[in-house]
Amino acid sequence: MAITDVIIHYRRFLKRRNYSRYTLRNYMSTLLQFVRWVNVPIEQATHHTLLSFIDHLLERRLQPKTINCYLDSIRSFYEYLISEEEVHISNPVKRGYALRLSQPLPRYLRDEVIPGLFAIITSRRDRAMFMLMLRCGLRVDEVAKLTLAALDLPRLQLFVYEGKGLKDRVVYVSHDAHHALIEYLNVRPHSRAKRVFLVEKGRCAGSPISVRGIQKKMEHYAHKVGMKISCHQLRHTMATQLLNADADLVTIQDLLGHTRIKTTQRYCRVSNLKVQRDYYRAIEEVMRRTSPEKRIRA
Repeated sequence: MAITDVIIHYRRFLKRRNYSRYTLRNYMSTLLQFVRWVNVPIEQATHHTLLSFIDHLLERRLQPKTINCYLDSIRSFYEYLISEEEVHISNPVKRGYALRLSQPLPRYLRDEVIPGLFAIITSRRDRAMFMLMLRCGLRVDEVAKLTLAALDLPRLQLFVYEGKGLKDRVVYVSHDAHHALIEYLNVRPHSRAKRVFLVEKGRCAGSPISVRGIQKKMEHYAHKVGMKISCHQLRHTMATQLLNADADLVTIQDLLGHTRIKTTQRYCRVSNLKVQRDYYRAIEEVMRRTSPEKRIRA
């Protein structure tokens, strides 16, 4: 079978497994780059071939995370060849080939910074968008895709449909985020668009605001307060604040839509207030039971 036919079949296979459009595009792009680069038939590629391809990607100065995405795509393709096309080969992409990644701490806003940021956001639309990120932990694309039908404001909740990994989840709305949403909906222009947040000015007025449009608004406000702030930092801030308020990790995982608890555990490394409280609570108990002065009196 020609390689083009195999790739077409593989793409259909991924679509049947309900891969997102973004993942599908990335898998096809990285796979095609590998196919063009490799100088032997794909079924003859060995682990030495893959090691040379990794060297090629490193020479292009690609980031380790990007290279690992290449490897995931190629590994998945060979797994398809073996299991679905019944090609008798071994997968040349070994599990140990992934490059080690740095693990930076999640960046969040300190409590004293938040009032200053929101004080300059006078637009009701923008205030509602960013409150959903800060209080509900929504990703920027989840805010952009939010529909009117997904709002259940009487019950202080909303539904995120097809979030990251095509997962649905229920998100609860704080009273201040609820107030910001109501204020915006009261002045939201009449439109046939089902999305909640719309472009307010220009020739695209009345159409749904894009992810990039939301990010540019945050960049504008961040510049005004003289700080470097991203939309995703608001989500990180919510997670950190909940952890500092003694919310369970599993609860935070569910609210954020994380697949693995390990992803949520990153916030433990920056949640110093909780660690501090746990330490002093525990050490006081240790001191009470093991105090040298208590032994002397005894």
